[in-house]
Amino acid sequence: MQDALTILRRLRRPRLLIRAARAGLAEYRRDVHLRRTLGGEAPQRCGPALIRLIEIETDLNDARLRKCASYNVARHVEVLVAMMGEAQLLRPAQ
Repeated sequence: MQDALTILRRLRRPRLLIRAARAGLAEYRRDVHLRRTLGGEAPQRCGPALIRLIEIETDLNDARLRKCASYNVARHVEVLVAMMGEAQLLRPAQ
């Protein structure tokens, strides 16, 4: 199984989505945003949180590619911001 950071490095998403997420990254606060993004209690460690975020983002990206009416671009950006934030926290720990 690949680790979460390797999965993130291999992700390819539209430039506009990534730029929007990077813009929101400066305001990312784990204690506030992660609980809302995951829809409940946030894991204490960054690794498990990042894995859950990757799963959510994969579902969102699938909906985007299928052009589903239920796709929410704001939610997708929110999840990408959280993924980037968690990855930043995880990198120094390794």
